[in-house]
Amino acid sequence: MSQPAFSAPAPSPAPSSAPAEASGPVPPLGHRVPDLGALQLLLAVARLGSLGRAARELGITQPAASSRVRAMERQLGVALVDRSPRGSRLTDAGALVTDWAGRIVEAAEAFDAGAQALRDRRDSRLRVAASMTIAEYLLPGWLIALRTQRPDTAVSLLAGNSAAVAARLLAGEADLGFVEGLTVPGGLDGVVIAHDRLVVVTAPGHPWARRGKPLAAEELAATPLILREEGSGTRQVLDAALGGLARPLIELSSTTAVKASAVSGAGPSVLSELAVGEELAARRLVEIPLKDVRLRRELRAVWPTGHRPAGPGRDLLTLTRGGKGQGTA
Repeated sequence: MSQPAFSAPAPSPAPSSAPAEASGPVPPLGHRVPDLGALQLLLAVARLGSLGRAARELGITQPAASSRVRAMERQLGVALVDRSPRGSRLTDAGALVTDWAGRIVEAAEAFDAGAQALRDRRDSRLRVAASMTIAEYLLPGWLIALRTQRPDTAVSLLAGNSAAVAARLLAGEADLGFVEGLTVPGGLDGVVIAHDRLVVVTAPGHPWARRGKPLAAEELAATPLILREEGSGTRQVLDAALGGLARPLIELSSTTAVKASAVSGAGPSVLSELAVGEELAARRLVEIPLKDVRLRRELRAVWPTGHRPAGPGRDLLTLTRGGKGQGTA
């Protein structure tokens, strides 16, 4: 008779030295560590020996202080304060947590001081880049108002055409910019702060000043004009509105130079109404009515994408929205 077969029992698995994996995701540190207010309360209880006095020092009610201590104890899973009619005493665990809390609060105070130093450095200067019309006719009033609000802020102004303003912002050479073009330049965010009207002007002796009917857009487009350089907001708006321009009679890099040339009788020009109000009132220039075209543009504040102005830049932006010009947005 054959013997029954026996099988050896399977060996037990060797114990593993690796720690057991957590049963679930670890909560974020902010959920596991009490907030600064709670830690400051615990420090005050340790120093004053009374939850009521600690609450008064921190400007909260005693029930609120008690509730905060209980919440901290639940969060940490240990008792921190023994309460009695004679006062409040830290438990052994509370004394240890208080020691840790002191280091955390001290580090937070150093963090706060450093952040304030960064804000002070930021607020000590403001670099503004602006296209010519805004720089010459709008910004002076805004900067005077900003000086009243922030007398300790040093402001520098860099004037150029709209393309140059965008380039300075993207290169980190300016904190806030102002442009006059058709759209917000690439890489920048912006907001419309005002609207402006462009006007055709000539000296009183020019033949256009004596014409009896409005000037057609086609004739304006075909006429050599005294113009700002390429890249200027005025040139962009005019070119887009007319579908192209004749070769300039004279090309100049500032609104003031263009205006002076027009006043001298060198030829017609197109300028911001902001720039020629005084000359039109004094009849040193004459506005030529246009037919079938409106030369209006938006004036914008701009800044690098995702970096909305803060500190003095934010204050200046607020002042511009208060509005000068032909109508605020």
